[in-house]
Amino acid sequence: METKRFGFGIIGCGNIGPSHANAINAVADAQLIAVTDIIEDKAKSFAEKFNVKCWYTDYQEMLKRDDIDVVCICTPSGMHSEMAVAAADAKKHILCEKPLDISIEAIDKMLDAVRRNKVKLSGVFQRRTYDSSIKAREAVRSGKLGKMVLGDAYLKYYRSQEYYNSADWRGTWSMDGGGALMNQGIHGIDLIQWIMGDIESVFAKAGALARDIEVEDTAVIVVTYKNGAYGVIEGTTSVYPAIPTRLELHGEKGSIIMEEQTITKWQVIGEESKTFEGDEKVGGSSHPTDISATGHIRHVIDLISAIKEDREPAINGESAKKAVEVILAVYESARTGKEIRIDDLR
Repeated sequence: METKRFGFGIIGCGNIGPSHANAINAVADAQLIAVTDIIEDKAKSFAEKFNVKCWYTDYQEMLKRDDIDVVCICTPSGMHSEMAVAAADAKKHILCEKPLDISIEAIDKMLDAVRRNKVKLSGVFQRRTYDSSIKAREAVRSGKLGKMVLGDAYLKYYRSQEYYNSADWRGTWSMDGGGALMNQGIHGIDLIQWIMGDIESVFAKAGALARDIEVEDTAVIVVTYKNGAYGVIEGTTSVYPAIPTRLELHGEKGSIIMEEQTITKWQVIGEESKTFEGDEKVGGSSHPTDISATGHIRHVIDLISAIKEDREPAINGESAKKAVEVILAVYESARTGKEIRIDDLR
């Protein structure tokens, strides 16, 4: 019996679109059917590059196709909800780039549409898929490190002023939803919370210190986790050179330090110290197009499996929403000068 191939469509042919196209083309059960972008030349050249016969300038037209089962949303952040709702109403499953959207209200509309139409929604947080991340999470959640004391994330990217000037939506509240945290640092914020457990509250400073943008290019946050541990999160796009993303996990019985996909320190009382280097190459700290497709491939495989098995994807909508909640709390804390509890924003 021939295996069903799931038809994919991509909305948005910008920087992240190729990661989705490469991932789809790398999965035997997936086939890229069509792409769309409001700029005709971008849609056409993208289709030609990836040997796709059909391209559109109106995503609603693409959603009418019966041979598309899954839609990848790769547009500016503030457009995600509108497009996800339309895709769900068209009975398409959804793989949505981070963040799901830039407000809780918009995300909740997505989640309602997904539930109403009984389709699957998977958020893109490829760092969760890496072997090193999974190993670290298992160590923390199993109690191997003992009572957790600190969970820190250092998210130091470099984006030039030219990067922000390259598109009128970048660095804006209305479409980007924020800056160094909402666009870049969200990956590390999602990962540290996924490993450590939910964040209970934040106290933050955030602002534009080096770039001429509406939103923050630098932020420092003190966090309290629900398990009682503390932590520091530093996020920026204003430092040169970019520094590999670094997570530090400290418990009373041991510590794990991660740099990108590599565990550089694993030291637990009673165990021999060790390191772990994954096969994945993450990238993206210095330039957004340097991102490997490895994580996206795993997202595509997981979403197809979730559809076949009628289960939730590994990163469903509720799970992907959490990082946005934390970041919005950070912005509220920076604005008011007060500690903000995540639950108070819900």
